[in-house]
Amino acid sequence: MEDVLTENPPPSRFFQEDLNNFASLSPEQPLPSPFILFSNPKPQLPLKPSLLIIALSSPSLYISHGLPSKSLIGTLILPELPFSGNTVEPSLQDRSCNIYSLSDNGSVLLVSVQLPVSPERSNLVSRLLVGGQDIVPERVVILDSVQSRNFRGRLSPDEALAAKLETSAEKKAAAASRLNLDYFPSGSVVDGLGAALLSRCQLKNIRGTLVVTWPEFDPSVVRFVGALLKSIVPSLDIKSVDKDVEKYSSRAGLKKDAWVDSDLYT
Repeated sequence: MEDVLTENPPPSRFFQEDLNNFASLSPEQPLPSPFILFSNPKPQLPLKPSLLIIALSSPSLYISHGLPSKSLIGTLILPELPFSGNTVEPSLQDRSCNIYSLSDNGSVLLVSVQLPVSPERSNLVSRLLVGGQDIVPERVVILDSVQSRNFRGRLSPDEALAAKLETSAEKKAAAASRLNLDYFPSGSVVDGLGAALLSRCQLKNIRGTLVVTWPEFDPSVVRFVGALLKSIVPSLDIKSVDKDVEKYSSRAGLKKDAWVDSDLYT
């Protein structure tokens, strides 16, 4: 009687290339780390601005793009994102992350994040922008949007919402220097790069405020963000951006000088 345990197995019904499909894939090479490329070849690092504004939401990016009084000082590079399709001059359609100075002495910096940052890369990007070797700000204001899937309750497209989250250091600051907004409702969640940046501020004991707005793009939200930025940096020329919004806002019957009359910000 033949020994079925030691007998040579019959030929496989699969071709060798088919068997390879079941083999475990070789581990992928890790992505290169993001980095900041400064306009000045030899900058004095770290930069230590008194205020760092980070624009993530569509309204804040729109306003940031139209500000005339800003100078480009650097760009954050994500190696996995190609540069193809980007224009020579900064554009709202570019996938970029530019860093601007809003003051002559570099005390106020603005980061315009127009590229998609995956959750896996959010922590690395937040380390570059806040409290790392390149930028160590005294205070950070992050402008983001509310995601309806993360909000506990119903979000109406006809009703604007603005709320904030703060770090411990920000809560201890003088009330006059803090943003006068309601807190984000309990039970709702903020994720993505905005949450990573606020967590980074908390970890580094930096004054940090995350402002979230709804809807994603709406004239009332644009007016609010404009009024908010003007209250934080009084020297900003917001009226120049207002001229470009006239065609958009006229369809909704908004006042021409409604930037400083936002009902959301008082």
